[in-house]
Amino acid sequence: MITPSDLRKGMTIEMDGELYQIVSAEHYKPGKGPAFVRAKIRNLDSGAIVNHKFRTDEKVKRAMLEERKATFLYRDGERYIFMDSESYEQFPFSAESLSGVLDYLVENMELTLTYSQGKPISVEPPVTVEMKVTRADPGFKGDTATGATKPVTVESGAIIQVPLFIEEGNIIKIDTRSGEYIERVKQK
Repeated sequence: MITPSDLRKGMTIEMDGELYQIVSAEHYKPGKGPAFVRAKIRNLDSGAIVNHKFRTDEKVKRAMLEERKATFLYRDGERYIFMDSESYEQFPFSAESLSGVLDYLVENMELTLTYSQGKPISVEPPVTVEMKVTRADPGFKGDTATGATKPVTVESGAIIQVPLFIEEGNIIKIDTRSGEYIERVKQK
């Protein structure tokens, strides 16, 4: 058990028999009344995000989780199929439950599968991914000041802001936590 003051983004908690992931948590001390923590939490079964207010004196149960390596296999309609790298068992996830991951999914990608009580509940991409730029408009010299960016489309369909020198066919490294361009990868 932890206190609401210990809640951090990405942490998984259990409330009323359901698992929730912390999207954000802020501590408030109003002028009148006791302090509290206002949090946005995502239900890991339904994907729904709700606001919840925790009193600072209540206890919150932290979920016991297990992480294993997995591979993204393919998309089947509205379902995304993953395979546990140890047991070779396959698990479907809905698009709603993969909201922060979809922009970085490509077939045969290695990810982390999180289990609770033997059931897979979430998928976590690597911190950085390398993706091929599939569509990029040309950048124009003299068009802007330093640090200018333009939008490009990568192989997963995500749109990423990159420097003007990035061209179609380049491979770029992306931070999956923020969705930001890191660098262009040298091609062999």
